[in-house]
Amino acid sequence: MSTPHRSPRRPSLLGSALAALVTVVAVSAGDAVARVFPYGPRHRSINDLGNQFVPFHAHLWDLLHGRAAGGLLLNWQSGYGTSFLPDFGTYLTSPFAVLVGLFPRQDIDLAVYVVTLPKTAAAAAAMAWLLRTQRRGPAWAAGLLGASYALCGWSVIEASYNPMWMDGLIAFPLLCLTGEWALRSRRPAVAVVVVALCWTANFYTAYMATLGAVLVLLVRLLLTREGVADRLRVLARAALTTTLGVALSAPVLVPLFLSSKQAYPGWFKPFVPTSTEDLLARLLPATYSFSSPALFIGTGTLLLAAALPFHRAVAGRERLVWTGLVLLVLLSFQWVPTHLAWHLFATPNGSPYRQTFVLAGIVVMAAWAGLSAGPPRPWALAGGAGVLTAVLLAATGSRLATSWGLALFGGGLVLAGAAWWALRHRRLVLPAVAVLALVLLAQAAATTAQGHRGKLAGLDDYPVWGAAHTARADALAGAEGWPAYRTDAGRPALTGNDPMLLGGEGGAYYSSHTPDLFTRTMVALGAGWTSRGRNVQSLDNPVTDAVFSVGARLRPDGTVARAEVPPLVTVRPQGPEPAYGASPFANQELLLGARVYEDPLSPGVCRTGTEAFLWAPEHNGTARLADGAAFRLNANPPRNRAALQPMGPSHGPASKLVFEAAAPAHWQLSCLDRSLLTAAVARLRATAAVSVRVGSSGVRAELPPGSTGTAVLSVPAIAGWTCNGRPAAARLGLVAIPLDGRTTSLTCTFRPPGLVPGAVAAGVALVVLAALLGLPGRPGPLAAGGRLRRRLRRPDPAGAPADLPRPAAPADLPRPERQRT
Repeated sequence: MSTPHRSPRRPSLLGSALAALVTVVAVSAGDAVARVFPYGPRHRSINDLGNQFVPFHAHLWDLLHGRAAGGLLLNWQSGYGTSFLPDFGTYLTSPFAVLVGLFPRQDIDLAVYVVTLPKTAAAAAAMAWLLRTQRRGPAWAAGLLGASYALCGWSVIEASYNPMWMDGLIAFPLLCLTGEWALRSRRPAVAVVVVALCWTANFYTAYMATLGAVLVLLVRLLLTREGVADRLRVLARAALTTTLGVALSAPVLVPLFLSSKQAYPGWFKPFVPTSTEDLLARLLPATYSFSSPALFIGTGTLLLAAALPFHRAVAGRERLVWTGLVLLVLLSFQWVPTHLAWHLFATPNGSPYRQTFVLAGIVVMAAWAGLSAGPPRPWALAGGAGVLTAVLLAATGSRLATSWGLALFGGGLVLAGAAWWALRHRRLVLPAVAVLALVLLAQAAATTAQGHRGKLAGLDDYPVWGAAHTARADALAGAEGWPAYRTDAGRPALTGNDPMLLGGEGGAYYSSHTPDLFTRTMVALGAGWTSRGRNVQSLDNPVTDAVFSVGARLRPDGTVARAEVPPLVTVRPQGPEPAYGASPFANQELLLGARVYEDPLSPGVCRTGTEAFLWAPEHNGTARLADGAAFRLNANPPRNRAALQPMGPSHGPASKLVFEAAAPAHWQLSCLDRSLLTAAVARLRATAAVSVRVGSSGVRAELPPGSTGTAVLSVPAIAGWTCNGRPAAARLGLVAIPLDGRTTSLTCTFRPPGLVPGAVAAGVALVVLAALLGLPGRPGPLAAGGRLRRRLRRPDPAGAPADLPRPAAPADLPRPERQRT
């Protein structure tokens, strides 16, 4: 005879601790098997991890230690001065990110790796806590299922090199937990704070996690609440706390969204659903693909979820709803409208299945729904095993399936099935738990290792901090002269964000927020790019160095080239509004305000005594002067654009331009006269600001008396600059201020667009939350409603709250921590 089902007790830390431990061991083992940093010689910093995220964390380290040029609002080091709050909100607002400050700076790669481990462990612990909040069940089982979630394929393959995505992995169970609180009318203030933290840590994955949490809450409402009015009250509470939490994060979110709209357009690739064979193959361990969803989750968890439809100890409606939710979410990955809905209605650059972690969490909850009713009986296990066997057979036709993956899946299915069956016998509980843990560890470690192999084979990789980094950083520090002049980390670069990683105040910048204005300005001047325009490279050119006040530039041989340059603020004479044309050489002269280039004497030949510069933005190959060294131009339109290349001094016909392969369709050679450039710089210095002071988010300059024309601040004129109390103007892409002859000082301040509206929204949210919670002794609607509901509850003998219906009794499920009869 069944007994009444008891409500979940307060979750213990045991399950969460077990989940965290298993997760850390599995990830570390997989990294060690793959022999990647820090366990072996292979690079871990592939693609954006080494190119973006490690340098951004290095900049955060500098901010935490008071060594950065700039502050939270403005980054003086990158892109000749760019907005930092959107980058901060996109990459660095995780509470875990500050842990990098505990490491030596030269260990920044290790610091970023170590930070990902507690993030993954926190996701496992949060899921284990959520499961035992939803319903009763043994702590060890919640721990293994929580670890299975945190070790899903999406986590160990994709999020492992996108550290900020790990915050979404943590956010999903936390946001589902706020739904549980709304269901029980508990902890409204804490729920608001949790939502705010999740959305601030990484809004992109938090958005996906919120969609998933809404789906889970709808299922929980359907299964635990009766009546439209009661369900609507729960939804209203959840919607209110979510709205207030998102509003609290608005000071970061609003500038971030506005910055995204002003960013250079990224790569657009139409979404193409994955084939069924490949989709099913990704359920196997040890598979890798950049363009299909990493669906792997431990076979023990999959078996429970697959057995749920056959598990008669679970109410039929519950089996139907959880199974239906899993299938519907999986199908939503393959349909264009729902694909767009998951990704904020824009197909992402790169991996098109960034929402996969939500499905992993839902599968885990479905597995827990079955397990909490007791271990599946043999025929239910047989039904689930049959489903997974069909998956295995279908996956063998996919090119993504590996022999290791097939073996691990098949072997894991047999072992997990035997373990779940053995749990029905008290004496076999501990061996069964050990088997389940070992299956999960082996499969997750193999998936981690295979992911590393696949990424290293198909993506760019970047070296960890070593002797070359130290030498460059020391050279830049020794040449530092900010704000009298800028120091540029030079080319060739180690990463797309060398100024943040190594030091200086250069032109290189790579971000999802690279401003459209900055990219187009630098391209007009001859700069190269990668990542389809969002990774703008430093421009090695003495004319642009003069314009941007670059007085020291690091050379490839480790030496520093110095030059006399104007200060950050110069004064240009009155004249018609200039506009860029097709030639980068003419554009440089326009921005400088003087003619400094000569046309070649004949095609490919510069006059003796001048310096040759080649512009061939679509050339992928080498070029040289006949008597000089060869230079590589790296173009791969539209992904890569070759930069304007200095070719060296010309000696007349003996220095004729030579292309090693066929000449590109479009190229231009121009010849720089250094004497003309020196004279032009002297004229700019003569009328420039007499003093310049730079703060964390602004500039103050003193001008010569009677200055007229236009003052130009050598900073990209991105939105947010105000000068002397008015929005700044723009001149050829730089911040400009008209002068009337009476202005003797300039005060230019940068404030990211959206910061004030975001702060207002957060303030309103705080006021509304305070009003809803009330004061001590005078509770507001949220607090009073919760207290009233708790007073009305009359616990039954089994301890279940009266407003939560009791499902059928679970079968006896032995637990290793204590046996019961």
